[in-house]
Amino acid sequence: MHWIDPACLPETRGKVVLFLLNPHGDADGFVLQHPDGTQQQVHVPPHLGKQVARHVMPGDTVRVRGVKPRGADLIAAVSLTTRQGVEIVDEGPHSHGHDPKHEHGGGHDRDGKPMDVQGEVVMPLYGPKGELRGALLEDGTSLRMSPHAAAELVEYLTPGVHVQAWGRGVKNKAGCTVDVHDIAELVDEAAAHAHH
Repeated sequence: MHWIDPACLPETRGKVVLFLLNPHGDADGFVLQHPDGTQQQVHVPPHLGKQVARHVMPGDTVRVRGVKPRGADLIAAVSLTTRQGVEIVDEGPHSHGHDPKHEHGGGHDRDGKPMDVQGEVVMPLYGPKGELRGALLEDGTSLRMSPHAAAELVEYLTPGVHVQAWGRGVKNKAGCTVDVHDIAELVDEAAAHAHH
């Protein structure tokens, strides 16, 4: 069982815009759109991600209860209620007979294909404790990196910046994530000419 009672946590209601994947291709969160149109990242633990992906589709309205880390616009979900009233609660990673090959598969780590993506950053992405872990591009691709790398690359992970990133990526029907090795800022040619 999770140590937090979800009933005591504030409830946030909104619409799932798109799923966020970890570098293994499993859902570990989604972008939630609030009724006022603002968007926020919701992080779900990987063992919950499979259930969420089974019961929730982009466009669905959901209710999330979770905790917000300091300094990051993120909800770390402890429970989620779907539009149909299915409640998905974090009972801890090992309550549903886990499948060990997925947890720490030695070879799984590098299962992505080399990818080269570019686009405009629309929101930074955080880990569950509020550590910066990457950014979401406008086409729905997530860029992921270690918190240590992200801390040094903050200026690339800022909304409005156009970037090109290289790394190993996974793409499936839920979305696309690139585990970033290198990132560069793309300076718009029109903007560059305007400065001359």
